[in-house]
Amino acid sequence: MSTASAQIEPNTHKRALKGGMAALVGTTIEWYDFYVYATAAAIIFPHVFFPEDLDPALATLASFGTYAVAFFMRPLGGIIFGHIGDKLGRKPALTITLVLMGVATTLVGLLPGYAQIGVWGPILLILFRMLQGLAVGGEWGGASLMAVESAPAKWKNFYGGFTQVGNPLGALMATGAFWALSSLGEDALMSWGWRLPFIFSIVLIGVGFWVRYRVEETPVFEAKVEGQEQSTPLLFALKNNWSPILLGFLIIAMSSGGYVIATTFVQNYAATPEIGLNASVMLGALTIASLVEALVTLPIAALGDKIGAKTVMYIGIIGSFIVILPLVLSIQSKNVAMIWLFVILIRVTLSGAWAPLSTLMAQMFRPQSRYTSMSLSYGLGAAVWGGLSPAIASLLLVVTGGNFWSVVAFFGLLTLAAWIGVRFAPQHSDTAPVTGSFRARTDTTAIGTTE
Repeated sequence: MSTASAQIEPNTHKRALKGGMAALVGTTIEWYDFYVYATAAAIIFPHVFFPEDLDPALATLASFGTYAVAFFMRPLGGIIFGHIGDKLGRKPALTITLVLMGVATTLVGLLPGYAQIGVWGPILLILFRMLQGLAVGGEWGGASLMAVESAPAKWKNFYGGFTQVGNPLGALMATGAFWALSSLGEDALMSWGWRLPFIFSIVLIGVGFWVRYRVEETPVFEAKVEGQEQSTPLLFALKNNWSPILLGFLIIAMSSGGYVIATTFVQNYAATPEIGLNASVMLGALTIASLVEALVTLPIAALGDKIGAKTVMYIGIIGSFIVILPLVLSIQSKNVAMIWLFVILIRVTLSGAWAPLSTLMAQMFRPQSRYTSMSLSYGLGAAVWGGLSPAIASLLLVVTGGNFWSVVAFFGLLTLAAWIGVRFAPQHSDTAPVTGSFRARTDTTAIGTTE
């Protein structure tokens, strides 16, 4: 079979379901590990891993700094595991990321605090967080390709949505665990209870490993369309895919930066002395919101196969900006019922910017070096938008004297960046030739985009 005319067997729903479930289980576990840390960074780590005499605002900022470290490791993880995925296959890359994430998370749960080992506590915390970032950097792109490349042409958004469900399910498990543990009382939660969700990760590793071991490689990789002509996937990506990499970077502004503002940051904001909400209020709201998001993600992804992935993305991006306004007001007024309502609603609108993302981005890139290109684009976007957004929002509050509307304005910039990225995102076929010129596909049925 020549590389220029490599043919990919039609995908069946059975194969697509196996690929989708493998992506769902793996990403759920990885995002659970990631959000367990994010939740702890907001309400636990400022007290456990930093000196007691440190100003609370600075302790929180330092805690978010350790949180941000993982985002800046994502591009490197995307390069490392993208290379493995493009050259050796999606399965080995995804198996390694799963084990790496689980081990790092478990070690955080066993780590002594500042009172026991001093500065080594936050140092080791940063190290383990870096390992988490490497794992996530290689996870999402590979899991998305596992689902999308195994899906029938007219169902790519639906099966790609399986990967996206892993995020709210992981968040549901993480916030749900802390919500349940908060019933033990603040003393128990701060002293030992917070460690349990981290240690539980060791159990999830075995489950995820078993599921991924049984899944087949994607048809695109089996047909040798990926990784056959280029000796170094990264160099191929930078030479041929630099434009969609930049557009993907912009698209991530809402699904990463906007997401952490609407979840992790508002959770911390509600617990500040100025607001003074009990942690259980936001933990409960975020837990239910994660459940709702998990339920609506697949239907919203499937909608992309009907009206177009880009149309769904536009609705989600603009809708999220609209909903952030009443969410802020409800937190400031301490109206618990309205907080729950708008925390849930913004997760639905954010799902519009998230559910079609794996399919949209998977086919933004030519099949050659697709794993590397997609992971690099996503990793860079997550590093800048997701990693810096909580710190930028915190800084804006300090500079403006606690004026949260400065954060809302920043959310508006994220909205604009994501809209531009979606508007100009190209789409390519799985069967694009390995050599010669490339042209964005005009038959958009498979990707569910109207443009």
